[in-house]
Amino acid sequence: MGIKVLREKCIGCSICINTCPYGAITMVEESHELKGQKMDKADELAYIDETKCTLCGECVGPCPTDAIFIGEITSEFKGKTEYRDVMVFAEQRRGELEEAAFELLAKGRELADKLKTDLYALLICKDVGDKPNELISHGANKVIVVSDDSFFHFLPEPYTNTLIDIINKYKPSIFLAPSTTQGRALLSRTAASIYTGLTADCTGLDVDKDGNLLQTRPAFGGSIKARILTPDMRPQMATVRPKVFSPLPFDPERKGEIIGEAIPAERLVSVSKFESWIVDETSEISIEDADIIFAGGRGLGGPENFKLLFELASMTGGAVGASRTTIDEGWIPYSHQVGQTGKTVAPSIYMAFGISGAIQHLEGMRSSDFIVAVNKDPEAPIFKVADIGIVADLFDVIPVLKKHLKDRRNG
Repeated sequence: MGIKVLREKCIGCSICINTCPYGAITMVEESHELKGQKMDKADELAYIDETKCTLCGECVGPCPTDAIFIGEITSEFKGKTEYRDVMVFAEQRRGELEEAAFELLAKGRELADKLKTDLYALLICKDVGDKPNELISHGANKVIVVSDDSFFHFLPEPYTNTLIDIINKYKPSIFLAPSTTQGRALLSRTAASIYTGLTADCTGLDVDKDGNLLQTRPAFGGSIKARILTPDMRPQMATVRPKVFSPLPFDPERKGEIIGEAIPAERLVSVSKFESWIVDETSEISIEDADIIFAGGRGLGGPENFKLLFELASMTGGAVGASRTTIDEGWIPYSHQVGQTGKTVAPSIYMAFGISGAIQHLEGMRSSDFIVAVNKDPEAPIFKVADIGIVADLFDVIPVLKKHLKDRRNG
């Protein structure tokens, strides 16, 4: 949808200014033709700031000359057949590749093989090191490297401009990025700039017989799965939740091509700057990287009882997770939230204490290899996905588990 002022109809009455609830309309001097006659002097005509306009339509009806029009903006995408390969954003933070990059390469490899095309990895970084070879060893045919000192920390403008330039040059049919802070910021800005579609937080990807990317994501609070296509525009862009896919085995014998690209300095200017990196000090290991997770819900009774889970995590080298309810109550920081609006995890063991199992939470932990649920309610939904369900008071179970872990540690 779009809005415009029909200059040949506007008489500069300014009625629209008083009707706009967002202050998006002003009057500007502009010479124009009115009813087929050239005006001798510049008149004041309505101007709509589209960055403020919400397309509410409040200004359309009161206009006495029907000079304001809201309608669908359509454009035909040309050159669709020029877009053919699969490209993955190889996210790095502070000089280290993120595990999500390898997870996406695995899915990208699968899609590229089905399409019989190449799989590219795009590496935007300061220090290159051996990162390109790591990406090749995890499935990439080709690695595009864009290196500059400004890329050590993520800044939206230079990263977005770089991605736009790379897409315009290499024309991938599919572009994937992890659904992280970086990935979401980068792809949303890029998709809006090049007028293509973007599906966020995908949990499934495939291609149809026409080469369209089948993008699956939870919708309506996770109660349904939506399948989304971008059949008319390219590239097809999607962000994918970390831990949804498993990386391919590291293969040091895999061969690939490393391509260096330079971006003009003026494209790397940023209006924002990096201030500092704040480390989460509530846990020694993040829930995304943990092999064992002890997660707590409302059944813990209060924030003070999360210390029981931290003790278990300390004894096993695991991490502490939490349901959204406990986050909303302020019992534990957001960095521990597992679920659709939190983090997706895939540990070897996931132990849930006092978590009922809302579908939003299950969406974030169902990829765990082995799930143990402890809840007093035998009808709790989490028991439907648990490998072992213990119907008991968690305050009776945790001391027994702690004793067992101590005994094993002491031999």
